[in-house]
Amino acid sequence: MTIRIKTEREIAAMRESGKMLATILGDLQRATKPDVSPKDMAHLASQRLQELGGEPAFKGYQGYPDVICISVNNQVQHSIPTKRPLREGDVVNYDFGVRYRGMITDGGLTIGVGKINQEAEKLISGTKKALEAGLGVVKDGCQVGDISAAIESVLRGYKLGIVRELVGHGVGHQLHEAPEIPNYGKAGTGPTLKVGMTIAIEPIATLGNPALVSDSDGWTLWTADSSWAAQFEHTVLVTETGHEILTSL
Repeated sequence: MTIRIKTEREIAAMRESGKMLATILGDLQRATKPDVSPKDMAHLASQRLQELGGEPAFKGYQGYPDVICISVNNQVQHSIPTKRPLREGDVVNYDFGVRYRGMITDGGLTIGVGKINQEAEKLISGTKKALEAGLGVVKDGCQVGDISAAIESVLRGYKLGIVRELVGHGVGHQLHEAPEIPNYGKAGTGPTLKVGMTIAIEPIATLGNPALVSDSDGWTLWTADSSWAAQFEHTVLVTETGHEILTSL
């Protein structure tokens, strides 16, 4: 699959999409507290997106039934929001996609619900720093392996499990485009990035073994050993001077 260069018009639409996404993730972060449910948060995301003029990129994608994926504790990714209330000490991941004028951005974050323990803090901190490390090497002429190696180095430093089945990816016209961006790899390998490409970088890590099991709902993924998981994600544009994060305010 060809890695597509975006036009200025397409990039402008992605900037607006990314601002909506970042705004809504901020709204969800502020609203997260004990006794609210993932379903409540999904309703908030849907309502705010409608107000801002965007469309949900996830709903209907390969049959996915909601506007956002919300994973709690040992749920890894793709979790359908439930009515089970969040509890003090939980960790919750919001993974969200927004379409605006035909162009898509994808982003996510993981936060604690109230006071969390040190292991959960390590999980969140390590995964977030892995994203920052991956972003830090994005520039014209870098290779996908440079990003993967930077992410892997941080996750291993934090002694976190690296989920191999789920990867970052190109994004824009479609939710998932070329290239795939694993969260492990060797610098100096893989496709070369060029100005105008847009990619979603998303380290996904666990506190234990990274093996996954699938739920009977056909979407939700769980850790096989019940260890907790986290994900952080930004959509970025490769620029002449480095990169621009499209999913931040």
